[in-house]
Amino acid sequence: MKYILLMTGTKVGVDGYRAWSQSDMQAHFAFLKNLNKDLTESGEFVANEGLAGPEQAIVVRAGKNGTPVTDGVFPEAKEFLLGYWIVDVESPERACEIAARLSGGPGPGGITLTMPIEVRQIMGRRTSEPA
Repeated sequence: MKYILLMTGTKVGVDGYRAWSQSDMQAHFAFLKNLNKDLTESGEFVANEGLAGPEQAIVVRAGKNGTPVTDGVFPEAKEFLLGYWIVDVESPERACEIAARLSGGPGPGGITLTMPIEVRQIMGRRTSEPA
């Protein structure tokens, strides 16, 4: 079963992260690299990507005749998608175990972040549906 693990945060959280010391950032990225290595070795890793900051997000809606109408991030937005992991695991419990490990990454001074990670199963396509 494939799951997507969604890392979200607030603008305040993103701004706080940008103020981390170089050593705290290095420790956090080392943790993430090790997590990806472990998932690759176990055969559970499918993909992951970090996303550009929320200040670069664009909201698009269909206008007249399908023309894109764009707008920047709305100030009332409380959370932003920061990145994701896709894992292929045997059970929903395993996806939650990985999410908990991701959530427990180190923050400033090595303190555990306990960042919320949303776990959602990726629904498979029916064999009769085109690719």
